Amino acid sequence: MGQFVLIEKYTTVNDFENTQNEYIDLIYEIMQSRKRGDVPIAYIHTYGCQQNVADGERIKGMLSQVGFEFEDKPDNADVILFNTCAVREHAEDRVFGNVGALKNLKRKYPDTLIALCGCMMEQKHIADRMYKSFPYVNLVFGTHALHQFPELLYRALAKGKRVYLRDNDDSLVHEGIPVRRDGSLKGWLPIMYGCNNFCTYCIVPYVRGRERSREKDIIISEAREMINSGFKDITLLGQNVNSYGKNLKNGVSFAELIKEIDDIDGDYWLRFMTSHPKDCTHELIDTIAQSKHISKHLHLPFQSGSSRILKLMNRHYDREKYLDIVNYAKKTIPDVSLTSDVIVGFPGETYEDFKETLSLIKEVEFTSLFTFIYSPRVDTPAAKMDDPIPAEEKSKWFRELLDVQEEIASRRCASMVGTTQRVLMESEKGKDNIINARTSGNIIVETKAPAELIGTFQDVKVTSAGNWILKGELING
Repeated sequence: MGQFVLIEKYTTVNDFENTQNEYIDLIYEIMQSRKRGDVPIAYIHTYGCQQNVADGERIKGMLSQVGFEFEDKPDNADVILFNTCAVREHAEDRVFGNVGALKNLKRKYPDTLIALCGCMMEQKHIADRMYKSFPYVNLVFGTHALHQFPELLYRALAKGKRVYLRDNDDSLVHEGIPVRRDGSLKGWLPIMYGCNNFCTYCIVPYVRGRERSREKDIIISEAREMINSGFKDITLLGQNVNSYGKNLKNGVSFAELIKEIDDIDGDYWLRFMTSHPKDCTHELIDTIAQSKHISKHLHLPFQSGSSRILKLMNRHYDREKYLDIVNYAKKTIPDVSLTSDVIVGFPGETYEDFKETLSLIKEVEFTSLFTFIYSPRVDTPAAKMDDPIPAEEKSKWFRELLDVQEEIASRRCASMVGTTQRVLMESEKGKDNIINARTSGNIIVETKAPAELIGTFQDVKVTSAGNWILKGELING
């Protein structure tokens, strides 16, 4: 596959930032004659995880500096960008389908620039397919080139050539990228990038590179800025937040980082994800228990209840280790809400292995689960493993798991009836003044309240429960 990008070398961070700012000025000049309306319009669609969402907010920040405004449909856009996810095959299929649907729009408006970025574009077979099958796509770049978006966009606009860039992992963390956040109530704050774990089913280390942490002082400054701006629910992001700081010279741990953020004055909740069990320490759990702002919610993916399968997955813990962490969290954090990820039908998994997953779910009694039938990812070790169990059988197991978890969730919700919960009022739900609110444990509560309370913390008495959500009455409303 041809590449049409000359990557500039920058000797200092200031050189890099100044050069990207120069490109922003050049893009502004180009768009004055190229835009279809009064202002240039961009359509940005992000697939996948919260880290992708955070990347999308930085892309929007850079485009905002050029004067772009944003719409939620591609029809009027001068720039269309898909920020892609490689974790699930279904997400990849949607990307190809949506890119294919742009062919007629591109024919009608040939100056429309179509771009793709994100995890999918770091996979060579995907980038090759995009290059060969979609000749109207102008710009493709991977996760490691996000910081160079102004330069890449300028080259695609000014040179009239297709710009493709991937495999540019210099293992650095680039700061100073502007952010245009999608909301003002809930916000995402990346603290690290990449992953060193190489779980055999996971593509992430191959598309996001090795672990690299942001400096503590920069994170704390950004957190303080978000809190002072009125954000009430802030989530720290990383592929494995528990590994935070391992590559930093000061040796700060994740527990120490969140304790310092928790010390910032304000009325807010602090969350984090994703937390890997192999690095989840008692120190971290103690920090949560003693905090003022950290949510009493621990998302701790276990993936399988079978130690044999966990070894095949290269997860670096076994069933006993996982249960030890969970039991310590239950003992230490009153009313802790536990959620997790589960993969059903991993290559080599038997029904006996699957029953161990069911028994772990029954023992822990999770608030909720994110459940997946195994989906092979090209170039991962698991994709080469024997997988004799037919898809129909895996689907039966999956349904069995959902039934077990639904009963647990329903019972847990029912146990909260009559309690008083502090909730964050998040959004209106249809008509009749019904507000969707959320507990510290990440459980949705529907309550009748005036819309002006959105963005505030309130006390709600739980009056009834469904399988996944609660209903309640506002206290002192």
